[in-house]
Amino acid sequence: MKKAIISWSGGKDSALALFFCQQSGQYDLAGLLTHINEQFGRVSMHGVRSELIESQANALDLPLHTIQFPGDVSMECYNTLVKQKLIELKERGITHVIYGDIFLEDLRQYREQQLNEVGLQAVFPLWNQNTTVLLAKFVQAGFKAVLVCVNETQLSESWAGRNLDATVLKDLPPSVDPCGENGEYHSFVYDGPIFKAPIRFQKGEVVRRSYAASAEPDQWDTQFIFQDILPDTR
Repeated sequence: MKKAIISWSGGKDSALALFFCQQSGQYDLAGLLTHINEQFGRVSMHGVRSELIESQANALDLPLHTIQFPGDVSMECYNTLVKQKLIELKERGITHVIYGDIFLEDLRQYREQQLNEVGLQAVFPLWNQNTTVLLAKFVQAGFKAVLVCVNETQLSESWAGRNLDATVLKDLPPSVDPCGENGEYHSFVYDGPIFKAPIRFQKGEVVRRSYAASAEPDQWDTQFIFQDILPDTR
């Protein structure tokens, strides 16, 4: 079997990719790899607290490996830190890295280039699949998730904190990809067939964040609404 680690955001795509790889029987899954903003102790983009990612790892019975990034990381620094971690994982016997990407070709090429530089191989179990079908499979398999981040240019505040269930397919605007593959939303998976037990959490405050626009003329990915979630210690 191929010894693999999965790039893990805590959301539905990485959970579904892990589920498919488990079903295939081709991989010896050796752990999760998560990018953490060390200034805030949260997953980059998703905004999920690192404690909840640790809870997922425990429920999956898989080791958690993290890459800690400074709050305002440059692309050069980012690439250096990722490369260092990938070399470390290869030295531990990892040969493959699993990703939940679906159809962003430039992102796939970027990941493959990163891995090629250190002699690892990329795996994309969801690649080019119909996202409406994928989301339906996610729900039918028994996964449960909550939307923790929505792009305000695509979805209203009412979507933040909403459960990712069958009603989402009916209610999403036509412009939004069912799996949020263009960054329209991010999720946190708290239960499903890959977990030994559900992840207990509480909803916190809803926060709006605006980021500086890039040099591109459009304003995509600059305005987000986050549903904070906290570990439930009750």
